[in-house]
Formats: sequence, structure tokens, C-alpha cells
Amino acid sequence: MAREFTEIEKRVTLWGVAIVFLLSALDQTIVATAMPRIIAELNGLALYSWVTTAYLLSSTVMVPIWGKLGDLFGRKPILLAGITFFLAGSWLSGLSGEFGSLPLIGGGMVQLIVFRAIQGIGGGALFTTAFAIIGDLYPPRERGKIGGLFGAVFGLSSTIGPLIGGYFTDHGTVTLAGHLVAGWRWVFYLNLPLSLLSLFMIIVKMPKMSHQAKGKIDFIGAALIIATVVPLLLALTFGGHQYAWTSPQEIDLFAGSLAGLIAYIFAERFASDPILPIELFKNRVFSTANLAGFLVSMSFMSTVAFLPLFQQLGQGVAATTSGLSTLPLMVGIFGSSIVSGRMVSKSGKYKALMIGGLVVTFAGIWLLSRMTAETSRLDLAWRMLVLGIGLGPGQSLFALAIQNAMPLNQLGVVTSSSQFFRQIGSTMGVAIFGTFLTANLNAGLGKIMPGVDVGKLRAMGGAAHPGAAPLVPEPIRVIISDAITDVFFLGIYVVAAALVVTLLIPNLPMRDRSMMGAQASKKDGETVIPAEAHL
Repeated sequence: MAREFTEIEKRVTLWGVAIVFLLSALDQTIVATAMPRIIAELNGLALYSWVTTAYLLSSTVMVPIWGKLGDLFGRKPILLAGITFFLAGSWLSGLSGEFGSLPLIGGGMVQLIVFRAIQGIGGGALFTTAFAIIGDLYPPRERGKIGGLFGAVFGLSSTIGPLIGGYFTDHGTVTLAGHLVAGWRWVFYLNLPLSLLSLFMIIVKMPKMSHQAKGKIDFIGAALIIATVVPLLLALTFGGHQYAWTSPQEIDLFAGSLAGLIAYIFAERFASDPILPIELFKNRVFSTANLAGFLVSMSFMSTVAFLPLFQQLGQGVAATTSGLSTLPLMVGIFGSSIVSGRMVSKSGKYKALMIGGLVVTFAGIWLLSRMTAETSRLDLAWRMLVLGIGLGPGQSLFALAIQNAMPLNQLGVVTSSSQFFRQIGSTMGVAIFGTFLTANLNAGLGKIMPGVDVGKLRAMGGAAHPGAAPLVPEPIRVIISDAITDVFFLGIYVVAAALVVTLLIPNLPMRDRSMMGAQASKKDGETVIPAEAHL
């Protein structure tokens, strides 16, 4: 029988997990506003998307591994390990370039990319374990309200992240002991006190949560997941930019990814305790909800990642101003996430809210794609509000639907799989749309400055003084803004595909506490899944 937690234990654990969730979500948005200044100081415009891609890449490949480890060894030690990695990566990222070129790593921009990858290893544990802990504490129907709350936290981080990042980038430069510390470095250093606080709360206050699964670590499966995902994302990042799509390098990367996938499917059929069981995909809710979450995340992360670049380099506004401009996005996500969560808990139905959210998201991204370098702050604000309202329901409902359709003894695996596919979508979105952005920029620059490409614009993003707008010539601002809005337009097709897939998700009734308890008491964690959930 699953252990029943007291209300005090639930409340304390929930607050500790909320801090962890905020920590992880904040880091996905706080860096974006500082990036134009970072690339100016570290001379890395050509590597712009890699700072985000490196974090998402490492966290993505670790998600299913952390999820399985949580099932085997419990949530608490895995959460502590993730926070430790995240803390170390944040500290090192803040130091990037401070000591010149480093052996084996190179200059400051490459250092930042490597250290962000370390940070991502820990970040992969934070999201996954947070949602799994919610699943341990609450039955699916009650998770609607909690999931809505956490979706609102994500929406809050989506706004205060760029705002905090912009403020410290513009005004955070200080001199300590005769050493100049650039303002953008505090974007990473701010993670340190939050990490330490969450470590303290979890070590001292979080109760031990028993794990229900038994088995061993599937090292072969973990290695093959990495061998599949990493070459694919590298190919998508390099394609059409560093290498031609038909080049030997691209073909080798795609072939390596395909070989890794085939080897994974073959190996996992015979694994005694697979890290991501192939049988899970026979469940229709699992397969369709994960695919829809993948597509939504692809469009969402790409939009958020490039909005600060559009405002600072395309419209010529200061970093703090671009951070403030995201407030309407937060209001939309925060409000619609909470409302949709409460509606799911009350009605036990989730599909209509998923569909409605995607329809509004489609409209929001289309509105962003119609912007120009001359779009006013007010005009941008209402467009972002529409996008936020649409994105809110999707922050937790896809994972909630999957948890509701699967047995309790696989909670960690199915929760991590949901996050895994969402992060794969985010990473692929940034990589693919980043490649299109670079190609568009190079084409535009070639028209006004033949022979000049993105890699040669070394000083882009600098400002005359702290808090000032970036110094970007007017013709280049127009090229940048047009290139980014073209990328936004591509997101419309991705959201349309997500809407089609969401229509295929079975609308199963949410299990209540009594049904959850019945499942937990079944021998060996077996459960009966409704027939309509299967393919």
C-alpha cells in the first residue's frame, strides 16, 4: 500500500519542489535577455543558438535517465544530485571567459557552451523529479490544480526571467576587489543562492518518499539514447549553416542517429529493465500526448528564445526594456494555466482545454510573425498576451493526461518521458529555427554587404553605456527583425500539426483518490488501463 502523507508533509514538500521548479524554469528564460550582451563581449554571434542548445541537449538526454533513477532509488537523492550539478554549472557559466582561453575548451563563448551543458545535466533532473513528486503526493484529479499552479510558476519565470536578466545585464556591472564583474554574469550567479536554499529545504524538510519500482540501471539503453539524440541535434544545428545538408558531415550525423535509434529499439526489447520501455508507446494517450507536447515545445521555446534578440537587435531597445515587454506573456500564461488546472480538477476533463489553448497559440504566433522593426511596445504587448493565454493550458495538461493513463509503478518513467519529448522539441526547435535564422541573416547581409556573414559581425549587441540600447545600424536592424519574424512564421505550421495530434488524444476521465489507492494496492503495481487508451 502506498504511504499516505500528512497535509503538512505535502505542503512543505510542495514548496520545496516549487523552488526547484522555479529554479529550472527561470534558467530557460533569464539567459535569453542577456545573450546579445554576452555575444558582444565574448565575440560569439555565430554561436548564439548553441548556448541554449547546449543546455537543452544535455538536459534532454538526461531526462529519461534521471526519471528511471528516481523510480529505482527514490526522488530525494536524485533531486539533490540534480541541484548539485545545476549549481556547479551555474557557477562555472558565470566565470566563462574570465581567465582567457582554457586548454581543451578554448575561448569564452565555447567555455559558456560547455558549462551550460554541465548545468543542463542537473536541469534535466529538476523538471522531471518535480512533476514525479507531485504524482507521488496527489491523485490525477487533484493534480489539475497543482499542475496549474506549477504551470503558472513556469509562466512567472518566463517573464521575471527576462526582466531580471535584462536588469542585471544593463545595471549589474560592479567592481569587486579591483576586478570588474560584467552585469550579465549575475544572470548565472543568481542561481547560486536559490540552489543552496532548495538544497537546504529538501535535505532538512522533505520526507523520504519510497520508490515503487525494482530493477537495475539500464546503462546500455542510456548510452544508446545519447547516441541517438546527440548526433540528431548536432545535425539539425549545423545543417544549412556550418555544413550543407547533403555534406558528408550531415549525412554521417543523421546516419549515426538512425543507427543509434535502431540499436536502442533492438536492445530494449531484450532488456530486463528498459530505461524507456517500448511497450509504453502502445498506449494511445502516451504516444499522442507526448507527440503533441513535443510539437508545442518546439514552437514555444523557439519563440521565447528569439524574442529578446528581436527586440534588442531588431528594434534597438535596452535589455531591461525587452525584459519588461514580456510581462503580458506572463499574465497570459499565469492566468490561463491556473484557470485550466482548476477546470480540469472540477470537471475531470482535459481535452477541450488542450484544443482551445492550441487554437489561441496558433493565433498568437501568427500575430508575432506580422511584427516589424517599427512595432510599438503596446502593439507587441497585446500580441504576447494572446500567445500567453494559449500557452497556459499546455504547461501541465499533457503530462497530466499521461500520468492519468499509466500505472503508478511507472510514474517516474512516464513523467520523465513527457519531459523528455518536450525538451527534445525545445532543443530541436531552437536548433532548426536557429539554422533558418542564420541562413536568413546571411542572405540579408549579403545583399547590403557582399562577403559579410553573421560570423563576421563581431561587435553586434554592444551599447554606448550600461542601460543603453544596442548599437546596431538601421539597415542591419531591419534585416534582423525580418529574419526573426520569418522564423516565428514557421512556428505556425508546427502548432497546426500539434493541434491535429491533440485531436487524437483520448479524453479519459481523471482518476480520483480512491482509484489511486486501489491501484497502489494491486500486486506488483499492476493496473487496468481503459481499453480506449490503447492503440
